[in-house]
Amino acid sequence: MIHHERKILLRIKAILLLGGSIWALGLHAETLGLGYAADEQYVAGQHYTVLETPVATASAAEAVEVIEVFSYMCIHCYTFDPMLSSWHEAQDDSVDFVRLPAVFDPTWQLLAQAYYTAQSLGVGEEMHEPLFKAVHVDRLDLRDEDSMAQLFQRHAAVDSDTFKKVSRAFSVKSRVMQSRGKSRSYGITGVPTMIVNGKYRVDGQSAGGNAGMLKVVDFLVAKEQAASAAGAL
Repeated sequence: MIHHERKILLRIKAILLLGGSIWALGLHAETLGLGYAADEQYVAGQHYTVLETPVATASAAEAVEVIEVFSYMCIHCYTFDPMLSSWHEAQDDSVDFVRLPAVFDPTWQLLAQAYYTAQSLGVGEEMHEPLFKAVHVDRLDLRDEDSMAQLFQRHAAVDSDTFKKVSRAFSVKSRVMQSRGKSRSYGITGVPTMIVNGKYRVDGQSAGGNAGMLKVVDFLVAKEQAASAAGAL
C-alpha cells in the first residue's frame, strides 16, 4: 500500500515537472517575441484577413504601421475611441498609429474633410473628440459650413475665414480622395476597421468585439516585429 502511494506521488511530481518545463518554454518564446509561433491563438481567415495585395505603408521601416479606418459619423467608432486612445497611449515608437477617415457617402466625405482640415491646421487632437460629440451627442448638422466653422472656433480658436480657406484647399480635398482610394485598397466595407502594416485587416465582427480587435492587432504587431527581427539576423 505504501509502495503504491509512493508510485502515485512520483507520477504527480513528474507531471508537475513536465508542466513547468512546458510553461517555461512558452515563456521563453514569448520573451523573444515569438509567442505567436508557439501558439497561433488567432487564425487568418477567422480572426483577421490577409490582404491579397499588401498596401505600401508610410511609416519608417523599423516601425509597424497600425491604421484605424473610422468615421465621425459612425457610432461604433465613437464608442470604440476611448479604448483605442488608451491602447495608443500604451504603444512605444515601434508602433506608428494613424487614423484614416472612411468615405462612403457625401456626408462621410464632409467629415473626412473636417478631419484633414484639423490636421492641416495642427489642431487634430483638439478637434477629434468635439467632432464625435457634435455628431452623436449634440446632433449638430455639420453639413452647414458655418456650423462646422463655429465648432472649430469654439474648440480650437480657429477663426471662420481661416477654417473655410483651409477646408476648401486643394491639398485637403486631395487627402480626402487619397483616403477613399486607400480604403478601397484595404477592402473596407465597414468601420471601425484596423489595418496592420498594410498586410492584415481586422474588424470587430471577426475579432469578437472592439476589445478583441485590439488583442488581434497586438498579436499581428508582435508577428510583424518578430519577422522583422528574424530578417535582421
